Amino acid sequence: MKCFMKINFTLFLSSILFCVNVFAQNSTETKPQYLYNPNYALELDKYKNYMMKQADIVMLGNSITHGINWNELIDRTSISEQGIPSDITEGVLNRLEYVYKLNPKICFIMIGVNDVFSWIPIETIFVNYKLLIENLKAKNIIPVIQSILYASNAAPNAENRNIEISKLNQLIFDYAKQNKIEFINLNKKMSASNFLKAELTIDGIHLNGEGFKIWSREVDKVLRKFSL
Repeated sequence: MKCFMKINFTLFLSSILFCVNVFAQNSTETKPQYLYNPNYALELDKYKNYMMKQADIVMLGNSITHGINWNELIDRTSISEQGIPSDITEGVLNRLEYVYKLNPKICFIMIGVNDVFSWIPIETIFVNYKLLIENLKAKNIIPVIQSILYASNAAPNAENRNIEISKLNQLIFDYAKQNKIEFINLNKKMSASNFLKAELTIDGIHLNGEGFKIWSREVDKVLRKFSL
């Protein structure tokens, strides 16, 4: 178990270092930041070969979303999991075609923690969020925003970054309320004192089985609300 935790913490640190290094390159980069993520091209290459033609539900996000089999978790057969490790909001915006082609009824979104840990300004992240929501609505897809999870005390710079996450979640919540968009406040269920509960995470960011169990209940409530 200790070995498993060490491996996952190493993966988390690698992800953060990737974000920091990319941010440092911003002044000289010649391509969008999300394309420096090696997971991005790899996962999109997989998407191109998937056989699913239609999915009622899309789970859209980063490695947190990518960490579970959603069809197994909530006993469904029509969920497309589209989480890419280390992805940011700009990356999600530029791969929406893979959502659209499945003609889903509803799309659950959790994205932004990698943006925040890359020191991308929350104003920029929020603009990307609004574009994401507007694009989904234009395709008659119901958007459901899930709060960006706080980091636990085990994550580097957690206290500082959680302040930014709190600000961003408030902006997104206010936007959702004003525009009658469903918002799931997962932090209310999974955090204490603006930190992800240690018993729900394997490395300070990514969830364990109990964390996913809590998350799945909230997703199921929304699906029932929309009779899906």
